[in-house]
Amino acid sequence: MSRCSLLAKLPAGTPLAGILYLALIAEVTAQQSKPVPDFSSNLVGWVTATGEFSAVPGEPRPTVNDPAHPRISNREAARTHKQPTYRIADLTNPNLKPWVVEQMKKDNAEVLAGKIAFTARSHCAPAGVPGFLVYPLSAFFFVQTSKEVVMIFSGDQQVRHIYLNVPHSEHLKPSWYGESIGHYEGDTLVVDTIGLNDKTFLDNYRTPHTEKLHVIERWKLIDDGYSLEVNVRVEDSDAFYRPWSGVVRYFLIRQEIQEETCAEGNRQLFDYGIPAAEKPDF
Repeated sequence: MSRCSLLAKLPAGTPLAGILYLALIAEVTAQQSKPVPDFSSNLVGWVTATGEFSAVPGEPRPTVNDPAHPRISNREAARTHKQPTYRIADLTNPNLKPWVVEQMKKDNAEVLAGKIAFTARSHCAPAGVPGFLVYPLSAFFFVQTSKEVVMIFSGDQQVRHIYLNVPHSEHLKPSWYGESIGHYEGDTLVVDTIGLNDKTFLDNYRTPHTEKLHVIERWKLIDDGYSLEVNVRVEDSDAFYRPWSGVVRYFLIRQEIQEETCAEGNRQLFDYGIPAAEKPDF
């Protein structure tokens, strides 16, 4: 039985009730005074190598790779001398609505026929949410203040703004990163994002969504601060039968944020469809 439940059952003014009341006040005060998690101290950046959401037991799963078309990463290709391959989505996931399956089926077929698979990172495009979570290899960094948390991806300086302890706006115009509102629950940063446009994909398998997308993230330091874990819940009733959950883990890297321009330039070999200015702006 909790202290609150026990306190409610005791007559007011009894010694035990007084002791429990003082203990409860001390517990609440300790929770309120507990420092928020520091994701940004000592030039700390965070990197994920997988670019994937891991499944959460008992929950509908995120999109995964089609077993019939095993993915060979560049790292694995360098080790095994096999040909690298793109991600091909497994469309047997029963949580995907029919229009999602049809769109991804066409995309899978084009990639298998030789088309370069789209990823926001390779196209210098906004990743959106939760796509930002599976930007691999380059580090991202936190800036934390009392009113805002800023996440900066070093690959091409994409930025997310999480505004703390405020309500969502009443009238939101859909945008690439939507509106992210956050608060701390003890050692966890909880982020609630709505107002996203439908121009992004949810992952590197090019899973689409609609403007009904609602994403909740829970950011927490683990492994004595050497790892960072994000639990994400994705809701979109027009794209999925049920909300699904996934986990991404990052490892700590100590370095300063580095400037990096996202532009391939080797278009005689690959054309990722990166936007290019045809004429000067002024």
